[in-house]
Amino acid sequence: MRPVRIIPCLDMKGGKVVKGVHFVDLKDVADPVEAARAYSEGGADEIAFLDITATVEGRRTMFDVVEKVAEVVDVPLTVGGGLKSLEDIEQALKSGVSCASISSAAVRDPNMVAEAVKRFGSAAIIVAIDADANDHLPSKREVYIDGGRTATGKDALAFARQMADIGVGQILPTSKATDGTKDGYDIELTRAIAEGTGLPVIASGGAGKLDDFYTAATEGKANGLLAASVFHYGTFTIRQVKDYLKDRGVAVRL
Repeated sequence: MRPVRIIPCLDMKGGKVVKGVHFVDLKDVADPVEAARAYSEGGADEIAFLDITATVEGRRTMFDVVEKVAEVVDVPLTVGGGLKSLEDIEQALKSGVSCASISSAAVRDPNMVAEAVKRFGSAAIIVAIDADANDHLPSKREVYIDGGRTATGKDALAFARQMADIGVGQILPTSKATDGTKDGYDIELTRAIAEGTGLPVIASGGAGKLDDFYTAATEGKANGLLAASVFHYGTFTIRQVKDYLKDRGVAVRL
């Protein structure tokens, strides 16, 4: 079993790290460079930098801030939000990041994602899927775009399989219903995508207790565990999460 990765997430708006609930009511919580430095030194396996308002504001990712963050971390950095073209992805990778995370653009232009995989390799491409409940779809989860604002009618699992067939390296599903609630990840969504695609899946949205991480890794079959609020507000340290998982038989990187 591969070690589970602990991934603090920097949700960005206006140059600041923010956090909300259900993708709204965003509040400033930290400076991205200082937060990234602290997480890198604190044992993070990776760091995610998601410019969550770039697409809806019709702008590109804040590459100047990305470069500053990349300079202070010693772990892989994933960047997403506002990546709409091969040129955007190339600039992200040149900014010092390891992976580009594509969300709304993957729904609007799957061919671009396929070209990105060919040009930059599967390992460099993550597709992020924001989803909410829809009992009329086979997986009971519908894909949303534009920062969770726009329903697409697409089934989340079917879309994840489409992206897997294209050759992306990982899937990052986030449940709109659990985002920021601290009530636990959407285990059904995470497990369905992990089992349905065979790809590494990063659980996202809802971590509030140490047991939430354990449940996502075991029942949810997630390879990566992304969290924001519990780290930003000091509820747990990364080391506490890793020790908890290790004590319960989950492989982690120490």
